[in-house]
Amino acid sequence: MGQPRKRVSKESRSGRAPLRFGDDPLLWASWLYYQEGLTQGEIADELGISRPTVNSYLADARAKGIVNISISEARLRAVTIAQALEAQFGLESCLVVPGEGGPRPLIDRLGAAAAQSLGSHLHSGDTVAITWGRTMLALAEAVSGTEARDLVVVQATGGTTATIPYTPEACATRLAENTGARFVPISAPAIVSSSEAREILLREPVIAEQLAQLDRVTCVLFGISSMRPDATIHTSGFFDSALKNKGYFDNAVGAMMGRFIDAQGAAIPSPLDDRVMGMELDRLRQVPRRILVAGGLDKVPPILAALRGGFVSTLITDATTGEGILRAEGFEPEKIAPKRRAPTPSEPALTRSDHVKKFINRPKDAVDEALTGALAAFPEHIEPIGGSLRAIRARADKRDGKVGVVIGGGAGHEPGFIGFVGRGLADAVVVGNVFASPPPDRILSCTRDADQGAGVLYIYGNYTGDVMNFDMAADMAAAEGIEARTILTTDDIASAGADERAARRGTAGNIFVFKVAGAAAARMLPLDECERLARKANAACYTIGAALEPSSMPDTGRRSFSLGPDDMEFGVGVHGEPGVSRIPLQSADRIVDRIVDRIFDEMRPGEGGKLAVLVNSLGGTPMMELFILNRRLMQRLSARSVDVHTTLLGHYFTSLDMVGASITLMALDEELAGLLDDPCNGFAWMKQGR
Repeated sequence: MGQPRKRVSKESRSGRAPLRFGDDPLLWASWLYYQEGLTQGEIADELGISRPTVNSYLADARAKGIVNISISEARLRAVTIAQALEAQFGLESCLVVPGEGGPRPLIDRLGAAAAQSLGSHLHSGDTVAITWGRTMLALAEAVSGTEARDLVVVQATGGTTATIPYTPEACATRLAENTGARFVPISAPAIVSSSEAREILLREPVIAEQLAQLDRVTCVLFGISSMRPDATIHTSGFFDSALKNKGYFDNAVGAMMGRFIDAQGAAIPSPLDDRVMGMELDRLRQVPRRILVAGGLDKVPPILAALRGGFVSTLITDATTGEGILRAEGFEPEKIAPKRRAPTPSEPALTRSDHVKKFINRPKDAVDEALTGALAAFPEHIEPIGGSLRAIRARADKRDGKVGVVIGGGAGHEPGFIGFVGRGLADAVVVGNVFASPPPDRILSCTRDADQGAGVLYIYGNYTGDVMNFDMAADMAAAEGIEARTILTTDDIASAGADERAARRGTAGNIFVFKVAGAAAARMLPLDECERLARKANAACYTIGAALEPSSMPDTGRRSFSLGPDDMEFGVGVHGEPGVSRIPLQSADRIVDRIVDRIFDEMRPGEGGKLAVLVNSLGGTPMMELFILNRRLMQRLSARSVDVHTTLLGHYFTSLDMVGASITLMALDEELAGLLDDPCNGFAWMKQGR
C-alpha cells in the first residue's frame, strides 16, 4: 500500500499557494488535476485553499490558455456519420463535430476542429494554400503552432474587398503567423475588371512569381459558399451580380475559389473564368491533401457537389450537415450506421524464421570469396597488393610527389571502401572481417604502396578498433620514414551531440570525404592542404539512418538485433548500433521529415545554400523506395530554396542486408563543390571530367 497523503499544516491555509508551488497557483492546480489525477478536494489540501477556489483556478487556467483540452481525432473520425461519409465518397478522412451544443457558433467549432486536426495534415516543407471566409478565418485563428517546419502559406486567390474581416489576406496572414510559416500574398484582386487586365497582371514578374507558388501547393484548406443571398460570395464583393441576372449561374449550387459548380461538381463556364486570379479547379484536384471545412444545412448542396466532383480528400463538418449530405445521397436514417463484419475464425499469426537465407558457402570464407569476386568483376579498377585479398590498390598511375590516400574498415558495407578506390579517389583500401577492423600489418602494406614521397592520409570511420589499428600502422610507417596523418569521419549526428562531434561515428558521409581527399591529392596538393580539405569535407557532412529490419550476420544467419513488426530504429548505426529512438513505423515522407528536421536543427542551411546529397540504401532497400525518399527530400530542400549541386542515390555504404536507408547532406562552398566535380574512376563512383 502507498503512503498516506501528507496533509498541509494549518499555517499554509492562508489563501495562497505554499512557497514550493511558486507564484502561479493556476499552473499548479492545473498540473495536479490534469497530470497527476488528484481530485479537487486533494488539490485544495495540497495548496491550502478551498475547493471552490480550486474550481475557479481550473476555469481560469482554461480561459487563459494554460490548459488546452483536445479531443482525439481518431474518436471524431470514429463517429458513425464520419465513417459513412468516408465510405460513400472515398475520403481519406472525415471529422464530425456535434451539430448543436455550447454557446460558440458552428463556424468557430468547425474552425477549432480543423485547427486541431492540422497536426496530422501539415508536414514539414509543405506549401499550404488557404481560401477565405468566416470559417477559414476561424480556423486560422484557432491554430496554435505546429511541429511542421519550413512551411509556406499562400493565398489561394487574390484579394477581396477590405470591408469584410475574413479576406484572403487576413486568413492567410493569420495562418502563417500561427504556424510560423513564410507568407506569400497574391498582390492582385481575386476578380479583375477584364480578361485583358488579367493578362497584363500575369505578365508582372512579382505577381507571376506569387502565382507560381500555387503549383507547389501540397495542402489546401478551403471553404465553400452556398448561393444564398447572404452568403459570403455575395457579401464580399467577389461576385459580379450582373452576370447572375443574365442566368450564367442558374444551375450553380456553390462556389469555391471564385469558381462555380453545379450539383455534380462540374465547373460552370462563365465570363468570370478569364478574370479570376487564383487556383484553378483542375489544379485543386491535383493537390495531395484537400481539406474542406464547412457546415450548416445551407452548405449541404455545395459540399455534396464538391464531394461528387472529387475536390475533397478530407471533410470536416458537423453531424447535422453530415447527416443531411448522406440523406441527399439516399441514405435512410437507420442505414447511417457502420456495417458490422461477421466474425471470422481467428487466423494463425504469421511467423518469420529468425534464420536468414544467404548466398554463401562457408561463413568463414564469405569475405575472401566476396573480395575475389569483386577483383574479378572490376580488374580495370582494383588489384591485390602482394597477392593479399585484404589489401587492395587502385589500378591507376601514381605520380611522384602525390599524396597517398588509404581508406578502410570492416567488410559488410559493400560497395563501401573497395568501390571508392581509383583515379581521383583513394589509392588503396584495407579490408577487415565483417564489421571488424583490419589489422595493422595490412594497413602498413597499403601505406607503403600508396606512398609516393609526399605522405599518406588515412581516412576511416571513428570506431575504437579502427583507431587503434590505424594508429599502430601510422607508428610503424613513421619508423620507415612515411608520414601518415589520420582523418576520422564523424558524420553520424545521431551518435553524439553537436558539442561532441569528435565522438560521432563515421557512416555514409565517408563517401564525400573520400572523394574530396582523392580529388585534392589528384591535383597534386601538398599533404597539409589535402588534410585541411578532408577535414573540411568531414565537418560539412551530416548523416542519419533509419532501419525497418535489422541486418543478419553471415556466420550466424540470424538477425543482429530484434525489431518489432510495427517498429523502426531511428538513428541506427551501420553496424546495427542502437539509434536515437525506437518508434512506430511511419510513412516514407514522415521518415524523411524526421531525418531532415534533425539535420536542419544542426546544419541550418540557408536560402540559396548549396548541398551535396546522398540517399543511401543500408543493403536491403531497393532503388524504388530510395526514389520515393529522394522525392520527399527534394521537396524539403526546395522549400528552403537550397541548390542541390550533387545527388548520389543507391547502394554506397551498406550494413549487409539491413532494410533501411540513410540520408547525408553535405554543405558546399565553391572549394568543396569544385573537388566533388573533379573526375574520378572507382567502380562505385565514376565521374567524367568537366
